[in-house]
Amino acid sequence: MTLDDIARLDWNKQGGLLPAIVQDAGNGRVLMLGYMNAEALTKTIAERRVTFFSRSRQRLWTKGETSGHILELVSLEADCDGDTLLVQVTPRGDTCHLARVSCFEHAPANFLADLDALIAQRERERPEGSYTTRLFEAGVRRIAQKVGEEGVETALAGVVQDDAALLGEAADLVYHLAVLLRARGLALADAVQVLDSRHR
Repeated sequence: MTLDDIARLDWNKQGGLLPAIVQDAGNGRVLMLGYMNAEALTKTIAERRVTFFSRSRQRLWTKGETSGHILELVSLEADCDGDTLLVQVTPRGDTCHLARVSCFEHAPANFLADLDALIAQRERERPEGSYTTRLFEAGVRRIAQKVGEEGVETALAGVVQDDAALLGEAADLVYHLAVLLRARGLALADAVQVLDSRHR
């Protein structure tokens, strides 16, 4: 969405405000619901930090202006009626004022995206005692070898073991594959994107 799109939205339906559903762009978790007027939306697009219109205070407020827990804008999309916004963000800190990630306590998220983010963090920080750190320090060849081993174990479990064993081996395979991709500068999301493009 660009600044030119703002005038085409349906601002009349709810007295100059549009509900804005805020979603973590990384894992798909719904974080909160806020409201934007045209000024808040303009500021959000211009500054790439999410700003709302506070109905209780009757003024603009940028998320994180007191807590420091900002919402960095990734993308904005209006629904088919032009009267609701989907705001995808990268959260910097907790979103909820109760010190929770989301205002919706049980909002689902894509666990694989969270796992991939954790693996990326392990690669950057290399904490002592972490198995993931040991894998990265062993290098791509060793990680690739582990993927091969886990692939064989998964295949064997599929033929001769029960469902629990197969699921355990499949989980090990996915984890090691995520580490291998990250060691090559790639992410699970990149592989998912290939699958998505093939599907389309």
